[in-house]
Order: sequence, then structure tokens, then C-alpha cells
Amino acid sequence: MTTENRGSRHHRDDSVTVHSARIVVPMTAPPILDGAVAVQAGRILHVGERSWVVDQLGARGQGFTERHWRGAILPGLVNAHSHLQYTGMASVGSGSYDGFEDWARSFTTSYDEGHDWAHDAALGAERSIVAGVTSIADVITDIEAADVLADAGLGGIAYWEVMDWENAAWQAGGRDQVLAELARIPTTPGAGLSPHAPYSLDVAPLLELPDIVRQQGLRLHLHLGESAVEGERLALEPIPGLEGVVGIGHGADWHLANVPSFRALRALGFGASATTFVDRLGVLGPDCHVAHGVYMTAADRALLRARGTAVALCPRSNAVIGLDPPPVGDYLREGSPIAVGTDSLSSSPSLDPMADVTALHRIARAQGYAAHDLHARLLAAATLGGAHAMGLAVGPDRVGHLAVGARADLAVFDVDARTVPDAFAELVEDGAGRAIATVVRGRLRAQDGRLTSAGTTAGTDDAGTGPTSPTSTTGATRTTPQKESA
Repeated sequence: MTTENRGSRHHRDDSVTVHSARIVVPMTAPPILDGAVAVQAGRILHVGERSWVVDQLGARGQGFTERHWRGAILPGLVNAHSHLQYTGMASVGSGSYDGFEDWARSFTTSYDEGHDWAHDAALGAERSIVAGVTSIADVITDIEAADVLADAGLGGIAYWEVMDWENAAWQAGGRDQVLAELARIPTTPGAGLSPHAPYSLDVAPLLELPDIVRQQGLRLHLHLGESAVEGERLALEPIPGLEGVVGIGHGADWHLANVPSFRALRALGFGASATTFVDRLGVLGPDCHVAHGVYMTAADRALLRARGTAVALCPRSNAVIGLDPPPVGDYLREGSPIAVGTDSLSSSPSLDPMADVTALHRIARAQGYAAHDLHARLLAAATLGGAHAMGLAVGPDRVGHLAVGARADLAVFDVDARTVPDAFAELVEDGAGRAIATVVRGRLRAQDGRLTSAGTTAGTDDAGTGPTSPTSTTGATRTTPQKESA
């Protein structure tokens, strides 16, 4: 039974919960041994060594409830690319494919069978919370799934996906239609547009969609460099459906050719990459992040850096579809901003970003990245990197790091290591399934692989978190320090 020294507290929202652990990882400050995070009213009040945090509370006569966790406390994970509505399409993601077109056939067959998109999205949100995820870049294709982040109490952005618009149809009314659709996307926690990909939209919509978003102060997110056709062509190669076309060749000044689409650019024989193509149309920028980034040259990656555009890497999805691994070693060496995404269960085995972190570690090592900072940088990519990609690392509702005033989104991982380097190695190389608690806006939302009551504040007597034991290896113990005089 939890007890609490309530002191002079008059309102439940003023209560303080101290989450402590052997290791606390703020991300924007050095890791803390025997650390703690004090939470009040859904925000972080203090971060530091446990003894200091307790002293700070005692100095002002503040009673609190403590939850001491085994392992490490991190910021809540940020899944920087997902489609929660496809959670019911796991049969597609459990297969293996010979490339994007092969996978797309299976995806389309399953999609056309019909799904309860709202239900499936909600299930995906629940699985994400259990995995330690507190914010998501969720791409919405069907409006029934638009409310999932708000309904689940998660952070992030719901991106309305726009695809399959040709120039004539767009000019005949596409802009008005998309504006009407965008108006139906909840602005809580955030809204944006996702122009699907350079090959699924003609030039006119790709030119105007960024303007629509930027006029409203929203965000952009698109698939880029996911399909091999998007990569730069140093010489003409056969294009599916366009065999025999005689082209101009690589190096011509393609942007003056008035091409109507990226596929037309390819049909004319231009070898420019999709990254260069969308940049010429004004799509990239610091208010935009892209997903996958597999088929990108050094020049493409430099262009992303110049525009302040982060890339969400989804290595397990790439592997299922049969694509090449992302050049994570190059991204790291070059200092490119990266984040981590699971993609959906239609192309990935789970919604646990830590499994993708492990895959990225393996790929980076295979690509020759040998620096000692690999563990730390990949953990940062799964937290602060995702927040940065969506513009959520700063501002009054900032996430992705543990700092005073930030939203109290925490993820607790069961690790045995006693030192920071060993803990980082354990998390990065074998972190999937290790989340033992998830706190969103100060509320305990999951513990020991199960959801808790979503509507109660963690640390109060009615938290609905189930029994805990002082000897538990995965749960938490609660203590009630005596209030000290100021």
C-alpha cells in the first residue's frame, strides 16, 4: 500500500513524485548515477543525484512519493516514423520481400480487405506505450485513425498523408480538398501533412503542399530515399515500365526542363536523385523530416544537413521489404541529424524502437563505424533525435530529454549494468522488450509489460498500477521520506 507525506499540499495536482534509479540519462546533460527525476503537474521539477533532489524538496517543505526503479530512466522514446493504423496488417510485415514493388502488392491486397482503422491504431498506440514510447510521428491515411494520439494521451504529430495527385487533378481542386482534410486532423498533440513520396505526387502538389503547411505553422514529413528508383543515377538504367527510353543522361540541367513529375524526369533520362528533386521544389527545411533515407549519396545527405532536415531511420522495415540497409555509418560520421522509426506492422516485426536501435548498431558496425560514441548517439537518436525531427525538442511542451520544465515523459528500462558504458551497451545492443515502465505527462501508463489506468496520476494512492514489491526485480518500491523543515 502506498503512503504519502502530503505536507501542506491542498490539491492533488501539486503532489510530487520522485522517480529514482541507479542510472538516469537526461540526454542533454551527462548521465547521473543514483539519480532521480522529480515530477509535478505533468512536468519535470528537478533532475539530478537523488540526494540532491530530495534535499531540494526538503528545503521547501515539499512532501513526495518515491518510486525507485531497477535499471535506467531515460526520456520517453520518440518513434519518428510510424503508421499506427496498419497495426492490423501484421501478416504483411511478417513476410519477406524482394523489393518495394513485391511488398507493395502484398500491402495493397491486405489494405483492400478492409480494416477497423481506429481500433487498429488504438492497439498500436497501446503497444507503443508498453514499449516505452511517449511521442510518435504518426502518418494517417484514413481519417478514422486521426484521433489516435489524442485519444491515447501521447505526444507527437499526426501527419495527414497525401498521395496519387497528378498535376491536372490537383489544379482542378486538389488544394481545396487537402485543406478540408487537414482541418479534420486534431491539433492535439500536433498536426501536419505528409506528401507521400516524390514518385507518387506530381510537381504541382509537391510545390503547394509545403506552402499549405507553412502558412499554418504546421510540420512536413515524407518518405524519401526509400525506393531504389529515388537514388541518383550515374548512368541510364532500365526504369520499370519505361524500358527503351533514350534519355539525356546524368549531368544535364534538369530543373530547367519543366518536367511534370519525378517519374517523368526519370523517363527523360535525367539522373538526379529524388532528394535533389524535392529540394528544388522547396519541400525540405527545418520544419520537415524524412523517413528511411536509404538511397542517398553524400551530396544528398549534405543537402539534408544544409536544410536542417532530419531523417528517421527504419532499418527493420527496410530489411522486411528487401531494401538495402540505411547508410547509418555515413550519417553518423558526417554529423547528420538522425532519428529512429519503426514504420508500421505492415513492414516491421514490432513497434519497439529499441529493436531498430539494435539493428542500427549492427549495421553501423558492419559499415565500419568504430567510434566509441555509437551507443550514446543511437540512444539519443531514439529520444532527443526524434523530438528534434518533429520540432518538439524545444518550447513549452518539449520532449526527448529530461530537463526542468520539460514534459514529464519517462521510460524505464531493466538493465543489470552498474556503470553507464555497460548500461548503454546493454540498452543499444539488446534493449528490445526491456521497458518496464512508461510515464506520459507524469502519469504511469505502463508497467511490467501491461497498461495501467490512463486517467490517474502516478504516485498517488489510486494510481491503479497493481501491486509492487520491495524485492521485485522489474517493479518499483515506494518510500516516503519525512518532510524536512525549510
